[in-house]
Amino acid sequence: MTIDELPTLHGMRVRARAEAASFRRRATLERLLQEARAALQDLRRKLAAPVAAPAAAGAPDLSAQEAAAMRHAEERVARVEQALERMPAMEAKIQPGEKKEARVSTTDPQATVMKRADGGVRAAYNVAYGTTGKGQVVVGVDVVTVGSDQGPMPPMVDPIEDRFEQRPNEVLVDGGFANLEDIEKVQAGGKCKVYAPVAKPKNDTVDRHEPKATDSEEVAEWRKRMGTKKAQKIFKERAATAECVNAQARNRGLQQFMVRGLNKVKSVATWFAIAQNMARSFALQPQPG
Repeated sequence: MTIDELPTLHGMRVRARAEAASFRRRATLERLLQEARAALQDLRRKLAAPVAAPAAAGAPDLSAQEAAAMRHAEERVARVEQALERMPAMEAKIQPGEKKEARVSTTDPQATVMKRADGGVRAAYNVAYGTTGKGQVVVGVDVVTVGSDQGPMPPMVDPIEDRFEQRPNEVLVDGGFANLEDIEKVQAGGKCKVYAPVAKPKNDTVDRHEPKATDSEEVAEWRKRMGTKKAQKIFKERAATAECVNAQARNRGLQQFMVRGLNKVKSVATWFAIAQNMARSFALQPQPG
């Protein structure tokens, strides 16, 4: 696979619809859940009670209003329950000694507070696009609920292989994707080579490209490869591929999601990928004359 065909992976954080005031602590969520369940039970009893007199002529359709009220109450309970279910994972991220409490949104429990490129901290989702260097065509879409890019590489590469019935020979990612476990999984079997920068060691006397005793065969091969001039030249091509596609998505309006929930967010991210591919298909078609 040549550099023009080299697929690249790059993530970007997109603001979620959840507002800062919707993020609550565990104690508050437990109280809100009790209140939401009590309100739902009261509504069910009210709707189950017999109607004393028929609705007057011209009165609004109460059955439609009742159905909407019931749906709203049930969704409220479900969202708070989802927030409490996610709370242990958010609590586990707090380091010992940190003077803060975990919070989860009651309107979009899957949204996560992330540090943005502008230095601000807001609720967001992490969108990752897999694109080809040749043509800047999107070949993979993934959305994760963590601010770090570490982890999405195997779930991005595997679907590309399933979709095109061929595993990429090479894949180009930024430093955030350079998780040793992920590199080992993607390179297993020798079918795919990962091009990602090796993190600078704390000890300046240590050669970052020299394999370590604890490295697996795949990780050791990656370290040595990234020490070559060829690999370093290939890595420089990343900015002109994946980052360009992300910038184009931003220009088309991918600044904030207007939907809530991981599944809906991924659907919107996929629509932006389709728009990118349609635009590229027009640009790449042979021009008359």
